[in-house]
Amino acid sequence: MGELTPFWKKLDWFLIVMLLPFIGISLFLISEISYGLYLKELIYIGVGIVGFLIILFIPLRKLLWIIPFLYWFNIFLLFAVDVVGVTKLGARRWLEIPFTNFTIQPSEFMKTTLLLMLGYLIYRYPPRPVYTPKEFIRLAVFIVIPFLLIAKEPDLGTATITLIIGFGVLFIIGVEKKIWIALAIITAVSAPIGYKFFLKDYQRERIVAFLNQPKYHVKQSMIAIGSGGLTGKSVEEATQTQLKFLPIASTDFIFAYYSERFGFVGGVVLITLYFILISYLLLKAESLKEDYVAKVLLVGVGIMIFIYSYVNIAMTIRLAPVVGVPLPLVSYGGTSFLNLILLFAIIENLLSRRGEFLHSYGVK
Repeated sequence: MGELTPFWKKLDWFLIVMLLPFIGISLFLISEISYGLYLKELIYIGVGIVGFLIILFIPLRKLLWIIPFLYWFNIFLLFAVDVVGVTKLGARRWLEIPFTNFTIQPSEFMKTTLLLMLGYLIYRYPPRPVYTPKEFIRLAVFIVIPFLLIAKEPDLGTATITLIIGFGVLFIIGVEKKIWIALAIITAVSAPIGYKFFLKDYQRERIVAFLNQPKYHVKQSMIAIGSGGLTGKSVEEATQTQLKFLPIASTDFIFAYYSERFGFVGGVVLITLYFILISYLLLKAESLKEDYVAKVLLVGVGIMIFIYSYVNIAMTIRLAPVVGVPLPLVSYGGTSFLNLILLFAIIENLLSRRGEFLHSYGVK
């Protein structure tokens, strides 16, 4: 009849263990780059662990009705960024936490609340067996609203990734093929118009630099990666980072420093770890069938990690334009790290408590 096994015994321990090497790599690299950032990162990790444990004990499946309120509250925070946000490097993307020296980036948490909202809506209105154009538009509205607000900051990189994550989830859940054909045509037609009239000057410069001559930071990134050779260098010999030739080595270009330290072999190991994690998330989602809340979270996190890791690594070796995208679970940054830890905690909660409410979902 009831579930006798405590939920904590049903945690997906493989998923938890998979997070540890990324966190270890992050702490190791950041400690060599900046001791001050290392101490802050320890605080973020501590907060993330506490948050993770708290979320595990919350009966989330009983609280699905809260999800729309969380979504619209995050939308409100995005509006607040435009009014009282903190400006860094020419972009207003952060909100300062009162009486502290910390800031949060609502656009990062928006990806979490968007995935929760999509999971909630797809659970309430499941595909039969795929979504029609009318049903697709109803779901797409919840994806487009945060896209527009984040793009206005301006943060086109995060906005585009949010858009891809949202539509990627719908693609895997199931949508009529003609919708994707129509979207592909619209994208192809509107791309030149968007480039001409909607992109900022610096955004067009990044695209031009990508297609022509890379700028200073990309050149230094490629030098750092190349100098790492097959097995990397010691910290004293990693001159690109230690002598400050490599800009923003702790965030956007942390893969370049990682490659300088651990070489081609280390790079392959890290990419393999991402491949294993992403594959496991997608395969786990496939096994859940009609448990749409958990399925959407697993698919969304898998897509998110794939896009972020691909774009971040690709831009360091001049295979993609430079955008402010962190390397998941490795780059320094409290908001992006806490966001991912929050998502994994929610996934663990939904998976471990799945049997308690199976009858209310009617899933297998």
